[in-house]
Amino acid sequence: MTKRTLLFASVCALFLYTSCESKKEKKEEHAKFLVTSPIKKDTSITKDYVSQIHSIRHIEVRALERGYLKQIHVDEGQYVKKGQQMFNIMPNIYEADLQKARAEAKVAEIELQNTQLLLDGNVVSKNELAMAKASFDKANAEVTLAQTHLGFTNIRAPFDGIMDHLHVREGSLLDEGELLTTLSDNSQMWVYFNVPEAEYLDYIISTDKDTKKEVGLLMANNKPFNQVGIVETIEGEFNNATGNIAFRATFPNPDKILRHGETGSILMTIPLKDALIIPQKATFEILDKKFVFVVDQDNVVKQREIFIGAEMSNLFVVTKGLTEKDRIILDGIRMVKDNQKIESEFVSPKKVLSSLDLYTE
Repeated sequence: MTKRTLLFASVCALFLYTSCESKKEKKEEHAKFLVTSPIKKDTSITKDYVSQIHSIRHIEVRALERGYLKQIHVDEGQYVKKGQQMFNIMPNIYEADLQKARAEAKVAEIELQNTQLLLDGNVVSKNELAMAKASFDKANAEVTLAQTHLGFTNIRAPFDGIMDHLHVREGSLLDEGELLTTLSDNSQMWVYFNVPEAEYLDYIISTDKDTKKEVGLLMANNKPFNQVGIVETIEGEFNNATGNIAFRATFPNPDKILRHGETGSILMTIPLKDALIIPQKATFEILDKKFVFVVDQDNVVKQREIFIGAEMSNLFVVTKGLTEKDRIILDGIRMVKDNQKIESEFVSPKKVLSSLDLYTE
């Protein structure tokens, strides 16, 4: 009797388990998956490029004469005006040279006058007068040269700018050509950034290539610079090591926020015409390749590789692998397998896009 009871209980348990599994499978079979299609539209993407910021004029200020540094008239980081005195090298020797040159010029002038009188009296020839005139011109040239050397001891700013670090101190013995400081004109800034060859070709053959392209600048603190830059020049050669070519954008810098040597990122907006767009959440990745699940007319799922041309917030721009007529699984891609038959519910692409946090045009 006990064996019959045990056998009956086992059969009932098996029946209940089979019934539950059947209901579960039936429920899974009837689960509906949301599907949508790619949408084609005009939009734009913003690409960023690491950049180096340079002053429009950045020069080294060097001593043009040898001597002791007598006085420094400006301080590090100070804004100086064109013609403002910056350094003074002890001028004693050059002042003496100037006085000597002036004295010799005076002697040459007197000799020229005497020779002229002798020529008027037919005492000397015209050649003698010509030699006296040449000596006088040479003496005047020596005066001009001495004045120039003396002027080199008084170093003035060649343009408005900001002075950098001082490399010498008062009393230093300077050699000719020794570096004193650097001077930067920060009224405008040149920002250099490297562009890959493929993107350069897209840029150079675009229909608006002759139009000055506006770009933005993201500073090192991740805040946008408050001025718009213009791409003005492209270097003549590619870097063979990197495959990049340097672009240069010019930014006005009225508030003197930017300084020579800073870094940042150039933000360039690139228009895309008739771009094929899909939500990022509809894709999955296998070994660095992107895939989607395409649903055919019989509601059978097929795994398909796609190629991404650009990325935006929540979106991918597909360059190969899909068309507008394809239907792709939007949600639940981890719950399906290749060649599985499903039930689907179509959601229009526009409705899908409106539900995402987008910044497209």
